[in-house]
Amino acid sequence: MLKEQTQLSWQPTITKYTQPQRNGIQSQTLHRHAIGYVLRGKKYLYYGDERREINRGDIFHLGLGNHYIEDVPEDNRPFEQIVFYYDSSRLNKILNSLGITYHLSINNDHSCPNCEKRQDVIFPAWNTLKNFFVTINQYIKEDQFSKDNTAEYLKITELIYLIIANNDCCVKSKILNNIDTLTASFEQTIQDNIFNDISIEELAQKCNRSLTSFKKEFKKHFFEPPHKWFIKQRLMHSRLLLISTNKSVSEIGIECNFPNTSHFIKLFKKEFGMTPVAYRHRNRQNKVESAPQSQIGNIS
Repeated sequence: MLKEQTQLSWQPTITKYTQPQRNGIQSQTLHRHAIGYVLRGKKYLYYGDERREINRGDIFHLGLGNHYIEDVPEDNRPFEQIVFYYDSSRLNKILNSLGITYHLSINNDHSCPNCEKRQDVIFPAWNTLKNFFVTINQYIKEDQFSKDNTAEYLKITELIYLIIANNDCCVKSKILNNIDTLTASFEQTIQDNIFNDISIEELAQKCNRSLTSFKKEFKKHFFEPPHKWFIKQRLMHSRLLLISTNKSVSEIGIECNFPNTSHFIKLFKKEFGMTPVAYRHRNRQNKVESAPQSQIGNIS
């Protein structure tokens, strides 16, 4: 079945994850931004029919909200990654400290298709950054961060410095876009209510916006009108539930906030060109035909 992981605020800033076997796609909800580095194996990010690949030696940035991921071990050795978590408040403090102490000029003039309209970015780590994560891995092995909060703060500051000192980096662009605490709060409120039965008017109130300014700001951050975006997010989640669970179509519809099954089927067919039952059947047929090459259907 599709596993769900929730990143909560009480979890540590720096964490190493080890995955000994391929367990299929997992749904992960982030309440803080994440900067990660793959030490061994391969990581996949799923967005609808798109699968993005993160290889050993790559860094990645994941924004707030839901992500569909799969961690793949290699050569009978576990998948390993190190992840740094931060929120906008901590980021502001780090950038202010770098600016004041080291007179660092911080600007964000990077722009490319990889950065726009995405929750994630992937970038090959350069040698200095690779060596940094080797050191972090050793700190974790020696349990240094649990003994010394200052060491943890210094290391995330060093990581931010190494990234923003790079003149042309998609991860740098994503980090500097997260400076605005009010923006982060707005986006977090939206992400927290994807599967709730809540009106656009109620969401606007939660965000302390008028309905007009809410719709305008929503489109600025998510590139689509609220109703269309929410429907798409719910349908994307329903599609993964169809291929990863044995739940009925009506059960999946209810879980994704489509209580009317007929309406759910109609929306699904409009978005994906086939009914939920047909989509599930096609995926399972593809799984049988491609089983030796791919285990994507083996979601647990």
